[in-house]
Amino acid sequence: MTVARIARLAGVSAPTVSRVINGQSGVALSTRQRVEEVIRQHGYRRPEGSASVAILELVFHALESLWALEIIRGVERVAREHELAVVLTEMQGRLTPGKAWTEQVLTRRPTGVIAVFSELTPHQQTQLATRSIPLVTLDPTGEPLHETPSVGATNWSGGLAATRHLLELGHERIAMLTGPVRWPCCRARLDGYRAAMDAAGVPVEPELVRDSILYVEGGLRDGGALLAGPRPPTAIVCTNDLQALGVYEAARLAGRRIPEDLSVVGFDDLSFTQWSGPPMTTVRQPLERMGATATEMLLVLASGEPLEQRRVELATELVVRQSTAPPRLAH
Repeated sequence: MTVARIARLAGVSAPTVSRVINGQSGVALSTRQRVEEVIRQHGYRRPEGSASVAILELVFHALESLWALEIIRGVERVAREHELAVVLTEMQGRLTPGKAWTEQVLTRRPTGVIAVFSELTPHQQTQLATRSIPLVTLDPTGEPLHETPSVGATNWSGGLAATRHLLELGHERIAMLTGPVRWPCCRARLDGYRAAMDAAGVPVEPELVRDSILYVEGGLRDGGALLAGPRPPTAIVCTNDLQALGVYEAARLAGRRIPEDLSVVGFDDLSFTQWSGPPMTTVRQPLERMGATATEMLLVLASGEPLEQRRVELATELVVRQSTAPPRLAH
């Protein structure tokens, strides 16, 4: 499939097709959609002679915690080994990059794109594919599609291990602070929590599961609300370490000691958890290795080789420190 043939099928000029492929402006929306539909139906890949530039595009929805830094370290390490530079884009909390980003990427013609906790529209994915720019997603916010290579962690197992640890200590009133459950990683951690409670024959009381946000403010607000209830939990499982840190502050304000009055488990094992007071029990997510794995997958795709696996999940691990103990009544 050539530019000229696409132009004939779409009823437009070849320069118009080139502008659509390169993400350039100056094409009416209806014309652009017609050209893209032809490309989707018949396929197009840029000619082999159109060399890519030795850079990787790394896209984050936000850069507000050490979580992102760990992933960047993994990406940068592998990129450096292959003499590639890394271009970093932060979308300031938005999940989908804007049109300006797409145009810039198509102009730069990078070796590939890694989208972290973000989602590209089908239109954006088509634009990358027509320029032979491979895409790998890390912790995708939508359901991982078979045709979109992705990297994640065993989130369900992590949620299960965290909750099972508390059950083995003797806790039964175990609360869970979730993140947006429309995101697969958050939903999997919640499902792991529910599975552990169900296996132990402990009912999950609806008021003990709270939709929260993945920041300190979420743990402070919703942890505080749980502790202020008539029958507060003896333990709280959090969807990430920042939430858990917020629960620490909520417990302090409520006059509760950790772990004597309240056990807390985080998720991620960011560096500050071992220095928090007390050191935090958490589920370690191999963030640096996830970044490295996504980069290695991208380089395989860029070389034209098929991937052995299009979905990779790396193992999580429970790290027990000093924020968990048997509930007071069990002493």
